[in-house]
Amino acid sequence: MEVILKEDVNKLGHRGDVVKVADGYGRNYLLPEKLAIEATAVNKAVIDQMKASAVRKSAKEKVDATALAEQLNAVELVFERKVGESDHLFGSVTSSDIAHELEAKGFTVDRRKIALDDPLKSIGEYHVPVKLHREVTSHVKVTVKGDREEEAVTAEATAE
Repeated sequence: MEVILKEDVNKLGHRGDVVKVADGYGRNYLLPEKLAIEATAVNKAVIDQMKASAVRKSAKEKVDATALAEQLNAVELVFERKVGESDHLFGSVTSSDIAHELEAKGFTVDRRKIALDDPLKSIGEYHVPVKLHREVTSHVKVTVKGDREEEAVTAEATAE
């Protein structure tokens, strides 16, 4: 089945591309989610108009993404988690956690745009890439701290 992509689809193509996909993938995912339209003769005639508007839209999105990237490069997020004996976290810090923390600071970033390969499971400082646009990637500084210092302080306070 041939479809015309209305949006960028990861590992498939960009907006306006005509791609050949499996029938089930097209019928059950791309078409209902309005990510693509069927590549009929009429729709192929509309593709030129769609590509022109896509270029304009992409240019505007890139400008917005560049401005947001400038702001995100200065952001530092701090997460405090429970730790075990060898400074290994109970649980982890995920892209969803990072997205919620960014939202609390006033930035709206979809968690799927945070390119975290594996959840953060140890104490330390990380630079997490955020893919805002095809050509624009920002890095957010994420610091994961343990709650051990607090336990030590409270243990000393109760001992006195």
